Amino acid sequence: MVQDIAPSVFSNAYTPWPPDERSRAVMFRGKSMIVSEQTWNVPLISELPEQKGSFRYLFSIDSVRYYLAAYQEKIPGYALHSLYEIRAAAPRKELFAAYTAYHLYTWYENHRFCGKCGGKTVHDDHQRMLYCPACQLQVFPTISPAVIIGVTNGERLLLSKYAHGSYSHYALLAGFTEIGETVEETVRREVREETGLEVQNIRYWGSQPWGCDCGVLMGFFCDLKGSDRIHIDETELAVAEWKNWKEVPDGIDDVSLTSEMMRTFRKQWMQ
Repeated sequence: MVQDIAPSVFSNAYTPWPPDERSRAVMFRGKSMIVSEQTWNVPLISELPEQKGSFRYLFSIDSVRYYLAAYQEKIPGYALHSLYEIRAAAPRKELFAAYTAYHLYTWYENHRFCGKCGGKTVHDDHQRMLYCPACQLQVFPTISPAVIIGVTNGERLLLSKYAHGSYSHYALLAGFTEIGETVEETVRREVREETGLEVQNIRYWGSQPWGCDCGVLMGFFCDLKGSDRIHIDETELAVAEWKNWKEVPDGIDDVSLTSEMMRTFRKQWMQ
């Protein structure tokens, strides 16, 4: 999955040392990022035409430190690419760096001002935190919990396609956890709301960070309870249908929790 970058080692410890000659600059414009057109790496700070301004430490991979920098155009050998393009073409380590950096970039952008008094927030020097000098509010990185749901009925798996957006492949049901509910309750609610089905025997399978949506995904398998008749919520889904394990796609990539869960279901019946 996207976080599986071994033998490289990711460290999210907040250790804001000054950049060195190996440090890299992460620059976004909206949901697009400046990367090399050959290696999909972000540029070295030393390659930037303009090296003025502050560089905000993000994380390190192996001994390379990544810093958030202000957007610059016309960096030789680099170009602006969407996160979707990066997902389709980049090596695993570069993709994970892009997604994780985007998560932090979004959090910083959305919390430049205090949500309590409206004052300008400032960066803490010792931990990854923003605080408001006026009212002392402390703000830590926002992580949105969401579930990926594999609903099974014997040799069949429930697959869906979204009603909106550019993603047109089969996917598993998914949704964000709401205030006041457990993730298991999220599983039941999302299945009921989107398909009218009831489930039982909910079991945790695995998780992954998913920085392009600023979340952490938790995967669950569960069994159908009662009728298998689907009543689709057309505001959320374009398609929801049962597929025999032989018809279940072998995933569209090797980075997403959804694809890995589809492969797991297929392998269970192939053995």
